[in-house]
Amino acid sequence: MEFGTIFRFVVALVFVLGLIGVLAVVAKRAGLSPRVSRSVPGTNKRLSIVEVMAIDAKRRLVLIRRDDREHLVLLGADRDLVVESNVVPPAKPSHENPPDTGADVGSFLDLAKRGRRQPRREGNDIV
Repeated sequence: MEFGTIFRFVVALVFVLGLIGVLAVVAKRAGLSPRVSRSVPGTNKRLSIVEVMAIDAKRRLVLIRRDDREHLVLLGADRDLVVESNVVPPAKPSHENPPDTGADVGSFLDLAKRGRRQPRREGNDIV
């Protein structure tokens, strides 16, 4: 292959990628792309998506919160289905007194930093 042929190929590739980028920006500004609503801190939104779980390539479960209720919805390619409605969300745990797990976090972090346990040496023997 000649250098001129390779150069024309690279220039054509950059041109096509540039066109795709420009068309994507134009489509986004024209409102052709789907938008996700972001909640702004300090505002009181009544509707929010709590959790999304993909079931397979075409279906997903979505847990939606409205006011003080949650709704479980199955979204599919051909139809949508409300699985459960008016679910009361679980009470939020209090952050004042965390539950006692029985494990000392400091000792756990020390073990994690050290990695695997080193054998103890007593005299010339390894215990």
